[in-house]
Amino acid sequence: MQNTSAILLAAGLSRRMGRQDKLLLEYKGKPLLWHAVQLLASLPCREKILVTSPQRLESIALPCGVKAVINHTPQDGQSKSLRLGLEAATGDRYLFLNADQPRLRLSALAPMFELAAQHTEKIIYPVVDGNPCTPVLFPARFRAALFSQTNDTGGRAVRAANPEACLTFDAENPQNFMDVDSLEDYRVLCASDL
Repeated sequence: MQNTSAILLAAGLSRRMGRQDKLLLEYKGKPLLWHAVQLLASLPCREKILVTSPQRLESIALPCGVKAVINHTPQDGQSKSLRLGLEAATGDRYLFLNADQPRLRLSALAPMFELAAQHTEKIIYPVVDGNPCTPVLFPARFRAALFSQTNDTGGRAVRAANPEACLTFDAENPQNFMDVDSLEDYRVLCASDL
């Protein structure tokens, strides 16, 4: 993964959470964003890029080796953050992570790294209960296609348009890949650790 740029997308508006900023909600005494940034910092990647809003950046101390890129117009959708991350990336592959998976740990991504070592030109991502989820690893040959995305499509459309280029792995512990999209998801997350 030495030639991989890890890009953490953390500038979204959290529309499904009402007025609350979901990435500042606490899990185990720390904001969800803190957990995501710690995972980013632990990755064995060439560079680690956090794409976020100015307000969120003020709420967290960045670990050494993590570069921040500010998205001043998050209302433009996830594709804007994706493009900002790509503009800052210098690697041959791009690992996109979302900031709303607070249980995700480096160990859960071991199968992805093993596949990536053997299949450098494939799009690689985990599957939970038959459904694709994040993180997603893209080789550089998809850079232009990723740049062309608009609104909130992100990399999903690129993945869907290139099924022959995709490799998946079944998540061993699906709960580690749980994302927090709503207040109910957040309640389930907190209750599951009691």
